[in-house]
Amino acid sequence: MASAAPPATRPAGRIEDGRRIPVGVARRGFEESLAGKSPRTAQGYGTGVDRFFDFLRESGVDPDLPSLCTEDLPPDAVERFYVWLVRRFGRAARTTHTTYLAGVRSFYRYLERHDWTPAGVTMERLKGNLREVMGRTPGYKTPRIDSGLPQVVLYVDSLPLPGGGDPAAKRKRLELLRDRALIRTLYCTAMRRAEVASLNRTDIQDGRTDQALITGKGEKERVVFFDEDTLGPIRAYLAARDDRFLPLFIRHDKGRGRPAPLGTNYRITTKTVWQIVKQYAAAVGVNASPHAFRHDKASVLLNQGAHLSEVQDILGHASPETTKKIYAHYETAHLREAFDRYSVPPEARVPTTR
Repeated sequence: MASAAPPATRPAGRIEDGRRIPVGVARRGFEESLAGKSPRTAQGYGTGVDRFFDFLRESGVDPDLPSLCTEDLPPDAVERFYVWLVRRFGRAARTTHTTYLAGVRSFYRYLERHDWTPAGVTMERLKGNLREVMGRTPGYKTPRIDSGLPQVVLYVDSLPLPGGGDPAAKRKRLELLRDRALIRTLYCTAMRRAEVASLNRTDIQDGRTDQALITGKGEKERVVFFDEDTLGPIRAYLAARDDRFLPLFIRHDKGRGRPAPLGTNYRITTKTVWQIVKQYAAAVGVNASPHAFRHDKASVLLNQGAHLSEVQDILGHASPETTKKIYAHYETAHLREAFDRYSVPPEARVPTTR
């Protein structure tokens, strides 16, 4: 007599929507769903869920139990998680709260897509409840820009190139040429320091093209523009380097070691960009960071009449709301100007009788 066939099993890694699913399995599926996100975003979301699981454990709910399914999670778990964050990190640590909550909200969106949320929990209700618990979140602070920021650029430009033919003098000369080109790039393009550090010489054809397509925050592509005042120092720096290494800005210190293919191990870090800006800013008594150049560029553009939507594209903000929150005071000024220019008093609208 033939033996009975074994019962059918679900394919590994695939669980039907709407079925009860262990929290741990849902977590693994969520992590797999982040494959299309940037590594930094995926890591940030994962850390947020890690903290959420820490909170659950301290609350007596063990997310590692195979018997605990997503439907068994407390309906108010996310709101209570926020309270837990406040107690652990303090009310002032809003950036920390927001970062961890972003990962948990993404996890719950994943659960909702597959119909795995606890009974009565929807993303709309979850967001509303969070707003009630968190209260009014303060808006972005108006950027404080040191009016002396242009002095940093002019100061670096004015420094004499070190003379001498020994290796140490050559390194110092290359570093100053690099720093001139880097500071000019920050001032001109409003790029983030990570974007500047990631630039390759091929992006700008060794300084022969006035625009480049870059991949910025969130793996989003955008075009950045260069002027001749910036391209000139870039060409001078590359000519003095006399190499074919790929990164646009590289190390020139003795400790950099032997070059990897295309010199990719010589690329400067975001920390180096920060240190370069701080070094020259301190020399002229200006309070500046790499990000200050972004705010300065946006302020100049808006003061000259650029629209917020144009500044959004130049800065590479994913959402117009980000630009609007940071630079809302400029939009208000434009609205006031339009209001004063086009408003008509009632007397001017009534024909005069003779």
